[in-house]
Amino acid sequence: MCLILLAWRAHPDFPLVVAANRDEFFARPTAAADFWADRPEILAGRDLEGGGTWLGISRGGRFAGLTNYRDPASQRQGTPSRGALVADFLDGASSPAVYQTHLTDRGAAYNGYNLIFGNGDELYYQSNQGPGGPLLPGVYGLSNHLLDTPWPKVALGKSRLASALSRLPDDAGLLQLLRDDALAEDHLLPRTGVSLDWERLLSAAFVRSPSYGTRSSSVIVADKEGRVAFEEVSYGKEGEETGRERFRFWQRRT
Repeated sequence: MCLILLAWRAHPDFPLVVAANRDEFFARPTAAADFWADRPEILAGRDLEGGGTWLGISRGGRFAGLTNYRDPASQRQGTPSRGALVADFLDGASSPAVYQTHLTDRGAAYNGYNLIFGNGDELYYQSNQGPGGPLLPGVYGLSNHLLDTPWPKVALGKSRLASALSRLPDDAGLLQLLRDDALAEDHLLPRTGVSLDWERLLSAAFVRSPSYGTRSSSVIVADKEGRVAFEEVSYGKEGEETGRERFRFWQRRT
């Protein structure tokens, strides 16, 4: 993912609300969201190159979402796939606190990442680039830097998500806010080690270019009774919709 907007216990009836965009090269093979045949607890899209995923939820009440930390100078070859961090938590049984300890011990083996993960009772943030820990109720935004770094699309996205909460259970506004392709002004752009042209391109919530862009938008709304609504929209190179997956199910709390 390159943008995760999340409301944790910020609504009395919907404790978890997620709106997220995955940006990736169009050449990277991907499977649309579904329950995995080999790990049937997991509902997520799948990276067919690395085998993991960027965001998902489980039948057992677990959620996780990942973004890469943008720092080209620190990228290493031969590191394990970061997408496995999401899949392993979703299919696991350890508490968020125990999983964070595991990540703290082993996180240096991976290229830079951010991970948000929880089990319905707790939600944690962890990064191998900075501090983490349990999250208090609130609205959060995560792109390719640390949690709540106020990049333009993060700050605007958080504000729009907060406004959209009042319209739940109508979640159409969540997908709409993810389609914002406006670029930030140059003086608001971060400097992360990529060219200015790329900083401009990546400043939009919905990224468009011939080779790299927003591949999918995902919305998850979980209510206090354990009912989950998951919707994923896939996009092609011109930003056109190429597929839509919808799931409704009850979580089994563990």
